[in-house]
Amino acid sequence: MTTPSALWERARFDWDTSGNRTLASARHLSDTALAVRPGWQTFRAGPVTVAYGGYRAGRSHVLPFLRERARAAGLATGEVREGAPGGRLPDAELVAFGCSARRAAALPTAGAVVAPFRVHLVLPLATAGERRPLVVSRKERQRFARERVSRGWKLEPTDDEADFGYFYRRMHLPTMARRHGEATRSVGPAAARDAILARGVLFFVTEHGERRAGMLCRLDRPGRTLTLRLAGVLDGADEHYRSGIFMAMYILIARWAAEQRLARLDLSGSEPFLSKGILQFKRKLHPHVELPPNHFAAKRLWIGARRDTPAVRDLLAANPVVAMGPSGRFEAVYFHDARRPPRTDLRWEGLNIPSARHVHLDAFLAGLPTGAGAVRPCA
Repeated sequence: MTTPSALWERARFDWDTSGNRTLASARHLSDTALAVRPGWQTFRAGPVTVAYGGYRAGRSHVLPFLRERARAAGLATGEVREGAPGGRLPDAELVAFGCSARRAAALPTAGAVVAPFRVHLVLPLATAGERRPLVVSRKERQRFARERVSRGWKLEPTDDEADFGYFYRRMHLPTMARRHGEATRSVGPAAARDAILARGVLFFVTEHGERRAGMLCRLDRPGRTLTLRLAGVLDGADEHYRSGIFMAMYILIARWAAEQRLARLDLSGSEPFLSKGILQFKRKLHPHVELPPNHFAAKRLWIGARRDTPAVRDLLAANPVVAMGPSGRFEAVYFHDARRPPRTDLRWEGLNIPSARHVHLDAFLAGLPTGAGAVRPCA
């Protein structure tokens, strides 16, 4: 029997993630109304002030990513400060603004690029009823074949609540804490159990019969889609990442989904930057970059430089963007100048992005506005 609390968890989860067009549209309109007068959050990264404003989801998605990338660039980051609501761009060297596609198109273009708010990475498993072969980078394919035999990796599907409790406590929570620390964002145990497990599958990957990694997935039978939601390795131990079992789990689940005659495996979402570690990891599976199948599809991220400084150039060059033009076409944008070569080691190939563009920072940052240009509320 489904309890009222389980129904509530499912309703709340669907409000956040549903691909139902009516529900996704209602959620987007609600988010837009709440973002009419955004409060800016800012932090110092060495000599640079970075700001985020607009959709509240960016506080848990965009802002932590920007802080992590500033630290990766060797910049000491300060605490996030809450700014007062207002309709003008803040006095910051680098600004990220979450807004609707229409609002993004009306914002200044000098020193700015527009990206999807989030992207999803999707593996097509079947076309016109025919199964598609799974494409994996040669290095990972060879490693998987070798280690699968030596370590005895096997996939174990389950929907048992006791198994879920073990996965959540021993795998998911320790992995999130170890790899993301204070930037961890996840689904609570009640929602994970009542909204995902109850409508999905939990997978374990065993090594010589012992559970070493797990993935909780949402299964949409009518849409023939399996979506990866929560993951972890036993006790969050680095040894399991070194063994290759995490990639093995993706490959084994993809094969299981294909055997079930599902059409798509949604590898879940990412910030629209090629420097995002999980995006580069999943790129090895040759997924397609798509707009999210929920309210995030209607959201955009306007990224604008306010001043031309060495640190701003460092951050832009180090973080190529998955940009989106007015036509909806994706492209990988690499910033560079005479001192900063394009970060082509952060590859876009294998993501089904149509093209890449190299943008010289001298041209990109030329003609930046010198005042605090007005920003009207999101619409």
